[in-house]
Amino acid sequence: MDQMKVIIADSINEKGISDLEEVAEVLVDTAITPEELVNVIKDFDAIVVRSRTKVTREVIEAAPKLKIIARAGVGVDNVDVQAATERGIMVINAPESTSITVAEHAMGLMLSMARKISIADKSVKEGKWEKSRFMGMELNNKTLGIVGMGRIGSQVVIRAKSFNMDIMVYDPYISEEAAAELGVNVVDLETVLKESDVITIHVPLTPETKHSISHKEFEMMKDTAFIINCARGGIIDEDALYDALSNDKIGGAALDVFENEPPEGSPLLGLDNIVVTPHIGASTAEAQRDAALIVANEIITVFKGGSPKNVLNMPVLDPKTFQIMKPYLELSEKLGSFVVQGAPGNIKELDVTYCGELSEMPKQDILTRTILQGILNPILTEPVNLVNAPSIAHDRGIIITEGKRSESEGYKSIIKMQAKTETGEFSLEGTYVHEPKIIKINGYWVDVKPEGTMMIAKYQDLPGTIGAIGTKLGEHEINIATMQVGRREAGGEAVMVLKVDQNVPQEVIDEVKKLDNVEDAVALDL
Repeated sequence: MDQMKVIIADSINEKGISDLEEVAEVLVDTAITPEELVNVIKDFDAIVVRSRTKVTREVIEAAPKLKIIARAGVGVDNVDVQAATERGIMVINAPESTSITVAEHAMGLMLSMARKISIADKSVKEGKWEKSRFMGMELNNKTLGIVGMGRIGSQVVIRAKSFNMDIMVYDPYISEEAAAELGVNVVDLETVLKESDVITIHVPLTPETKHSISHKEFEMMKDTAFIINCARGGIIDEDALYDALSNDKIGGAALDVFENEPPEGSPLLGLDNIVVTPHIGASTAEAQRDAALIVANEIITVFKGGSPKNVLNMPVLDPKTFQIMKPYLELSEKLGSFVVQGAPGNIKELDVTYCGELSEMPKQDILTRTILQGILNPILTEPVNLVNAPSIAHDRGIIITEGKRSESEGYKSIIKMQAKTETGEFSLEGTYVHEPKIIKINGYWVDVKPEGTMMIAKYQDLPGTIGAIGTKLGEHEINIATMQVGRREAGGEAVMVLKVDQNVPQEVIDEVKKLDNVEDAVALDL
């Protein structure tokens, strides 16, 4: 058997390189151009990159031997994951490498704001001695609000406790049990905003979180409060932040990330009550070392025939099983994303039943794990994959039950899901007929392709109700593309699924829910 070949296209820690050299022929070329990479990639089984090198579709299609694309870091924006998946190439990363580093950076920004370190440093270097100008604030006994309780948020908790801070957390998807283990109180976002002295954000950028901290949220905050964002630019509305800071509506802010990077011309840069850094939250020697070691170990594991932990894009199945399961893997992820957005509150229990031919298939656990990916990935900053999905679900207090049924109601196969939350239940059934399809929502028959922007409404099937919902959306210039209605009897309870051309803001959902005969409504983005 020929020796495996690895190309390292960006600078990584030397220990990662030496580990790979024990099992493979390694070429290090950290100045390789895109054109050169396309020409040489055909000879390699694996490629390691950081941020500089772009692994494009062109590169992937020129790489018949490539088995692994390894990103020595977290984000894979520079990798065409879809193209890799189509070619059966695993994309792996090192999500755990930066948790401590980013948490420490958040603490550093917190201290810099509380003690005015950044502007005091600038003042002294300008030859001034303005002691009275830089009166600070102790962190001792102050309230820290953490928005998002993934790996990084959990590390912030550990560090903030050493400063004797009181900690409250907003995370709709963390269980009370998991929070109790960390010794934090779970509250709603409004409570975090109103009661915290310092707020730190650790959530992904999604349509739901974009500009989730804006004018209304700043109005709720204490006029002495600080806010920190080491997550993703765009979660904080920077125009609203400038207004809050320049009018002393809040005490200060610290940003490591911006909507546009670099933030050229941003008026925020002219303010004294903000601390800014150039997206360096993950930039430590230790994090880069750990990232290199993690991806090197993942590549070695694959080369030795094992299963890596951090595969982002595909299950580890034999080719025959994968081809049979592939349509249902796509369906499973859609079902997971659908149910987490449609269910009323935090999912506590999830019952999954595989019906028809799927009930006889091996490795159904792969489908359950894919469902969990669809549930967890939209709500966590760190990627959830097929290996870690069950443990993350367990950590979040989600109880998973799997079942089988031979009957599939006329379809070849059906996946049935029943989600139980603190406040209710939500059921969903899907199948694959040329494409993923939702066939039942809460027991009502529908025929919905799970993609795009949607709104689901539960209502009493009385004259004028459908028209009122459509009119309300029209008032907000939200165009309806298609409509599906499911009901058991005329005049009884019914479910409506609308495909819409624009996102439906929460305030519009709230208005729909206030309409006569409407019992509930929720927006989804698939």
